[in-house]
Amino acid sequence: MAGLSPMMAHYLETKKEYPGCLLFYRLGDFYEMFFEDAITVSRELEITLTGKECGLEERAPMCGVPHHAVETYLNRLVQKGYKVAIAEQMEDPRQAKGLVKREVIRVVTPGTITSAQALDETRNNYLMGVVYIGEAFGIAVTDISTGDFLVTQVESDRELIDEINKFTPSEIICNEAFYVSGVDIEDIKNRYQTVISSLDHHYFSDEVCRKILREHYQVGTLTGLGLDDYDMGVIAAGAVMQYMYETQKSSLSHITTITPYSTGQYMIIDTSTRRNLELLETLREKQKRGSLLWVLDRTKTAMGARMLRTYVEQPLIHKSEIIGRQNAIEELNMNYISREEIGEYLNPIYDLERLIGRISYKTANPRDLIAFKSSLEMLPHIKALLKEFTSELLTDLYNELDPLDDIKDYIERAIIEDPPVSIREGGIIREGFHEEADKLRSAKNRGKNLAGGFRGKRKRKKRNQESESKI
Repeated sequence: MAGLSPMMAHYLETKKEYPGCLLFYRLGDFYEMFFEDAITVSRELEITLTGKECGLEERAPMCGVPHHAVETYLNRLVQKGYKVAIAEQMEDPRQAKGLVKREVIRVVTPGTITSAQALDETRNNYLMGVVYIGEAFGIAVTDISTGDFLVTQVESDRELIDEINKFTPSEIICNEAFYVSGVDIEDIKNRYQTVISSLDHHYFSDEVCRKILREHYQVGTLTGLGLDDYDMGVIAAGAVMQYMYETQKSSLSHITTITPYSTGQYMIIDTSTRRNLELLETLREKQKRGSLLWVLDRTKTAMGARMLRTYVEQPLIHKSEIIGRQNAIEELNMNYISREEIGEYLNPIYDLERLIGRISYKTANPRDLIAFKSSLEMLPHIKALLKEFTSELLTDLYNELDPLDDIKDYIERAIIEDPPVSIREGGIIREGFHEEADKLRSAKNRGKNLAGGFRGKRKRKKRNQESESKI
């Protein structure tokens, strides 16, 4: 628009690149919203709507939130189903020549939010990709906070609804053909409180989807990933992977596996049966208390709670797998002392899956790393106890469990025992860990001492002058 100030012109250009998103635009200590975004955010968050001169005849509607509390506001908007693009200042305003450089550093959506405050630690937060091709559906499901990534395909809309009911994703992305598949989109939105949006057709190019999966998992072909029989699932997975790259703007290095599954691997339980059996919640109150999951759940960790929920949602049907799980449970039941001891070591373990996710996204704070270290300290004790067991599942756990002593020792050497929450506060790295950090710390302390000495001299000089004037 002619007449717009340079900053407002850049705001609108950035806004065009992220259609369908509210744009949080960093200005100093605040994230500001303008025009329609400001009106929407002001209404949804119940914050004051003001105005700003923008070069047009009328002032632009404006509202803002403080940068130090942005996660709280983000969570509230995302829980209402909005997508939010975060435009951050990429240079120090005091050193910038002209307009401060700003870029969108991430896009937060219901299916890609990673904030610990916004997530229920006992259940996964799933993003689902659905592609409708030739009367069948490809499905990919991921929890970006834990790194879980599952792929399948089904032949009917009833099977699709069963999968949606199984995972209850907070967000579904799909191709445009899905809207004419005969599936009741509005019913899915209302029943599961799910945000559904279609992506451009290029996201669902078979060639592009296969390429991005090969590059992410660093494989020459998809055969090694077990995806040969899931052509439509591959397209759904590739679209989800592209979407995650574009919204998170990170390497997604914590997503290291992709698990293809057949709906025939688990007992097929349709939506009404799940509801009537009260597997996860009661029929009337819609509460966990009183459900089968509530009766069974004595887990010690958030990871265990999510795993048990998955077991209840997806009962096994193959005899060998059922017996293998039963043998492990029986052995644990018969070894009361070792079982209780394992429980004591599990109790202080934090949510490692989501901690690893935050570390991968570089959003972990120093205390997250200390929590990670203290959790790793429990692993050698658990591994030693697992050695006592002989059932196949527990033996496999013993053989596969890496105590990660090297990582634990590295964090212990690097970070002080009780660091501040924010990296900006400093004082995080231990003395003697890094030579350059020690030099900078010493220079900072000398500077403070020198400045303090100068201030002391000025005060003494001033007092002397005042004493002489009195005399």
